[in-house]
Amino acid sequence: MISQTELLKQISGTIGKTKVLELSRILHEQDFALHDLIDLTFNADKNIAFRAAWILENVFLQNPEIYGPELEYLLSRIKDVKYPSCQRHYAKVVMHITNKKAPILIQQLLQQTDLEPIVERCFDWMIDPKVKVAVKVFASEALFNLSSRYPWIKEELANQIKFLMRNGTAAIQSRGRKLLALL
Repeated sequence: MISQTELLKQISGTIGKTKVLELSRILHEQDFALHDLIDLTFNADKNIAFRAAWILENVFLQNPEIYGPELEYLLSRIKDVKYPSCQRHYAKVVMHITNKKAPILIQQLLQQTDLEPIVERCFDWMIDPKVKVAVKVFASEALFNLSSRYPWIKEELANQIKFLMRNGTAAIQSRGRKLLALL
């Protein structure tokens, strides 16, 4: 059984994708408390926080429905994510759970949750020039996914995408064209 202390030791040094996937599998099999993993993503050491966020993304997205009881806690912590590498993983999780292909249980739980703080955070990430491109792309897709629930998002999202596309990277251009067509 891997403890939070043992996990912290495991992710204190450099790890690659193979190790992340192995740790994700072990944590999943051992029903490791997602709450504890989420807390590790806020470690004072940004490298440890990044590795924990990478594992969190993998663990959570493998079987999001089994983490339903932790969904509210996960979403409540998004406002506190500061490190760019962690923002990427949180934004990717939000993009996936807000997708219409998300598990029914997750969709039902989200229907019972006030997601306006998540919408606000995603827009903050899109607007902030210091935020990495991948975070902006994932945030824009999450906002698109939430636009049927909050119709006011469409106009603001379209404006933000157009603004980002003016000088945006290939990733922003590609995703921007796709989302604008869908909007």
